[in-house]
Amino acid sequence: MTDILEDSGKLLVLGNEAITRGLIEAGVRFASTYPGTPSSEIGGLLEKIAEKVGMYFEYSTNEKVALEAASGAAAAGIRSFAFMKHVGLNVASDPLMTLAYAGVDGGMVIMTADDPSAHSSQNEQDNRYYALLSLLPMLEPSTPSEAKEMVKDAFDLSERLHSPVLFRTTTRINHARGIIEMSSRKDTVQKSDFKKDPRRYVNVPANARLNRLKLLERLAEASRESEESPLNYVTGDSGVGIITSGVSYGYAQEWLDDVSILKLGFTHPLPEKMIARFLQEKEMVIVVEELEPYLEDQVLRIARQNGIDTPIFGKRTGHLPRPYEYSPDVIKGLRSLVPITRDAVPLEKPDIVLPNRPPMLCAGCPHRGTFYAVKKAVGKDDVIYSSDIGCYTLGIQPPYHTADFILCMGGGVGAAGGFSEATDQKVVAFIGDSTFFHTGIPPLINAVFNQHRFTVVIMDNRATAMTGHQPHPGTGRVHGGRQTNPLEIEPIVRACGVSFVETVDPADIKNTTDVMRRAMEHDGVSVVITKHPCPLDLKKKKKLNVSIYTINQEKCIRCYTCVQKFACPAIYRQGDEVFIDPILCIGCGMCTQICPKGAMEEMQ
Repeated sequence: MTDILEDSGKLLVLGNEAITRGLIEAGVRFASTYPGTPSSEIGGLLEKIAEKVGMYFEYSTNEKVALEAASGAAAAGIRSFAFMKHVGLNVASDPLMTLAYAGVDGGMVIMTADDPSAHSSQNEQDNRYYALLSLLPMLEPSTPSEAKEMVKDAFDLSERLHSPVLFRTTTRINHARGIIEMSSRKDTVQKSDFKKDPRRYVNVPANARLNRLKLLERLAEASRESEESPLNYVTGDSGVGIITSGVSYGYAQEWLDDVSILKLGFTHPLPEKMIARFLQEKEMVIVVEELEPYLEDQVLRIARQNGIDTPIFGKRTGHLPRPYEYSPDVIKGLRSLVPITRDAVPLEKPDIVLPNRPPMLCAGCPHRGTFYAVKKAVGKDDVIYSSDIGCYTLGIQPPYHTADFILCMGGGVGAAGGFSEATDQKVVAFIGDSTFFHTGIPPLINAVFNQHRFTVVIMDNRATAMTGHQPHPGTGRVHGGRQTNPLEIEPIVRACGVSFVETVDPADIKNTTDVMRRAMEHDGVSVVITKHPCPLDLKKKKKLNVSIYTINQEKCIRCYTCVQKFACPAIYRQGDEVFIDPILCIGCGMCTQICPKGAMEEMQ
């Protein structure tokens, strides 16, 4: 997207693209991430344009490393940006808490992209509480356009306070589209010298105690900034007040009639005096926010501390739901308290019942070959499948059912150790190549150290596939005129002390099955690396050689093994016959290995 590099003009862009433009205009010189939806598009865009705007950008091995790298750059005096999805901040929370004590010299903004309704996540945690926990300032935009401008405000605020600033978005901000107006780029420090200050940056207990006091001083200054910030403002004049922030502001503004809205963009610390004045002026107040009652609880406290008895409604009173993201229908549930602007016009629905379409592994996905081989090797044995976060999480779907327990990135291998000691069942742990580098190595070392007994399957499809085929240490990377060579997984596994390590191609189902049988018979930790590139990535790089397959109906005996046990979406049953969709088939040939009569044939 070259237009985003222009010096002026208007663009219709994705929220993440708007934020990226904001980084350019803010003069950011260092950016780091581990990809995770809904934040991934920022990294994809920076990978293409960072060098052109004088910015260093890296895909770090995990979010903790991304935050640590950005904090080093900020401590040296240059503007840095670390970004991740909400659960990524859990991984980065260890350095975050001490970084809050040390502060920064160059502006530093940390974006947490929350995912209400868990569209692409294992939970919908509300990361506003990280601002409370770390005592760091936090800003929240409501639209893509505001996100572009607010990320610049966040850097200015960071430099005034010498503090990192949390920048919290949600899926409907990151993935909405809006018009932005581009402005000039700020000229900031490109390179700098780190000024040593051990009392500030080396938080041994004696220094940490003093820095804790400085953190509280910065928080007090942030409170004063919040009271005067233009990011917090009131619209409308009514006895009914709405206090809101983020995307909820859009819903309230569009659907609630004859109300006065206190729109909060600077949400930690809150402008308590401003909120108290707003409460005093209203007959009633409704707090509209997604997920937890973060704002509502603080508004209730502010009212109590100031002796204000204005009725306050929200989640605590049962008028708004606590789970999931909001919609016009949720806001219309407030009609008992406040007039609704209008009713939505119902759409005419066709009289057709559509089948459910659950997420599934793509046609030609090498993980399908791995799961088929594992299940064949397991047979009727009682096996616990301890899985992880990635495309292979879809192994939970039939016919494979290869996900019995999932926690977080790297958690599959760690939990497998516990299962192996707590039960007599066999245990198979699945983990992807990118996830292995992210947080898979420590639990593997732990398993060897503690002499656990289970099999790890490292599913190496040569990309961080789930979030858009970003590079990782196992793929290598070309960036900034430099090329990094890929790290091979097998030598790293052997260096961890694992004695049984074999690499297979999961497209060779027979060999993969044989190796899996031997791996599960091994007394100790065994590792099987299933190595085959993701076909979607090959297709994107124009490296996919497609040979389309069809089914010879004269050879087919209608056993339906291909449909019921292999379940490639390109293979379907119509009546008693089975066919291959030539549009979906990518010619991987795995189905030819599972047909007992060799009915799958390459089209001529």
